Amino acid sequence: MKYDVVGLGVCTMDLLMVVDELPGGELVQRAHASALAGGGPVATALVALARLGARTAMLDLVGDDLIGRMIVEELKAEGVDTAGMVIDAGSTSSQASILVRQRDGDRAITFAPGTSGELPFEKLNLCMIREAKILHLNGRHWQACLEAAQVAREAGVLVSFDGGSHRFRPEHCELLPLVDICIVAEEYAESCTGASSLEQAAQALLQYGPKVVGITSGTRGSFLLSRDGKFFHQPAYPVEQVVDTTGAGDAYHGGFLFGLAQGLSLKESARYASAVGALNTAALGGRAALPTLSQLKDFLDLRG
Repeated sequence: MKYDVVGLGVCTMDLLMVVDELPGGELVQRAHASALAGGGPVATALVALARLGARTAMLDLVGDDLIGRMIVEELKAEGVDTAGMVIDAGSTSSQASILVRQRDGDRAITFAPGTSGELPFEKLNLCMIREAKILHLNGRHWQACLEAAQVAREAGVLVSFDGGSHRFRPEHCELLPLVDICIVAEEYAESCTGASSLEQAAQALLQYGPKVVGITSGTRGSFLLSRDGKFFHQPAYPVEQVVDTTGAGDAYHGGFLFGLAQGLSLKESARYASAVGALNTAALGGRAALPTLSQLKDFLDLRG
């Protein structure tokens, strides 16, 4: 295969500021630090994979504005193949403003989608999808997403789905039967299934058809269930100081998919995922502290 993971989603450019308080009303405050960095759940997962040494490619539609050019150039600099990125002349690209609370890394996010719109299926690079081990998506570019998952399934490519917190939509139930690896946030699992426990939620998600279901729960770690009925808990790794939790879940997906693409077991892949997610909280921005493979292994070696 030419690629370990090909991603389909929406890329953004994020403006991050570290502040004392998240706004609950009218407020003026001075930022302690700021950063401008690429973002987006799928794109950040791909950058995590690329840092670890995986072969990746991104599929998205961006505007031909300054933000769009910055998005593409940053992905290229990280080693992500951008040949499948489509530039929409005359439109604007997605961006986000992220306030990060200094004392605990919690965030408040405002998202501006831009005017580039949905990536049409006819502009989707199907060859890239067929040349991948894994297709990673999160439901954005909805019609293209459905078609891409079907193309991947027919080509024997594994389909990975990221269900982010507060991002469940009822139409996702149409996509889940096409998914092999379903890893979602705890809030997503609750909204989708209505289950009262994480194990019940994982069982309910497994009924849609995935081979593996994972539910992430912040500092509680993650809970994974496979088709053979094995349910296990992967603890979160503590870090000395949490600077910013932006991208931690996306980094988790990157670490997990890297492990699977390398032929590791589910437990070892979950261990990689937890470590990558933890390491990524050590700096401002969703990608600033993503580790290389040697850094990841050193981190895990110290923890036995």
